[in-house]
Amino acid sequence: MPSFNNELHAITLSKDGTYTAYSKEYDEHYHSTEDGALNESLLKHVLPAFSEVKDKDEINILDICYGLGFNTLATLYYHKKNSLTSKLNIYSPELDAMLLSSLKNFTYPKEFEDLKEIIYKLCEDGVYEDEFFYIEIFVGDAREYVRKFTNKFDIVYQDAFSPSANPTLWTLEYFADIKKAMKEDGVLTTYSIALAIRLALWQNGFNVYTNSSENIRVSTLASIQKLQNFKEVDMPHKISCNPDAKPLRD
Repeated sequence: MPSFNNELHAITLSKDGTYTAYSKEYDEHYHSTEDGALNESLLKHVLPAFSEVKDKDEINILDICYGLGFNTLATLYYHKKNSLTSKLNIYSPELDAMLLSSLKNFTYPKEFEDLKEIIYKLCEDGVYEDEFFYIEIFVGDAREYVRKFTNKFDIVYQDAFSPSANPTLWTLEYFADIKKAMKEDGVLTTYSIALAIRLALWQNGFNVYTNSSENIRVSTLASIQKLQNFKEVDMPHKISCNPDAKPLRD
């Protein structure tokens, strides 16, 4: 058994053969064990987001929250695998400093084998930089961090623990700050398809889309500008069918 296990986290094998972890503090896994840790990062976040922005010379990404690092690392893996030449700047808040330091002992998938140097550097310093990548991990409150940025991000990976476990990162007011931090042509990805979350996005002026991929459950994509390659959710119809539905509030 990998030595990552401690009093707050237990490593868990997910269905795609990659490991995730169970948080005893939040009583949740970091990824869907059914969809798989790597599959979830690639199919719910990286691939749909990059289908919209991959042609940019420089891409700024907000990864909420760093956690086990899968979304950030899967982004680097995708960039390398596809020989992209864009510069990636990834900014990621993470509240749990002890978790970050323990990731040296986490069992990552073979796809991340070439990223070991980056993983170790982030564990030790919270920052990594080379010709193509700049990665910054902020240890502290995600909402405080998000408010530092205006018109900055091309991509937001909204991947906090669930609204029931960590509601503060899913409210109407939170997504207002996220919108301010995004560029007009930016996209947001999230595993959540809950109506309350989609309402919080929609009431902040986002267009809401269904992201679907073979062998994995549907998720959500949101954008300020209209997208052509995803099925738009008919939010007025959803609201008419659920008149008592409300977004989460601070």
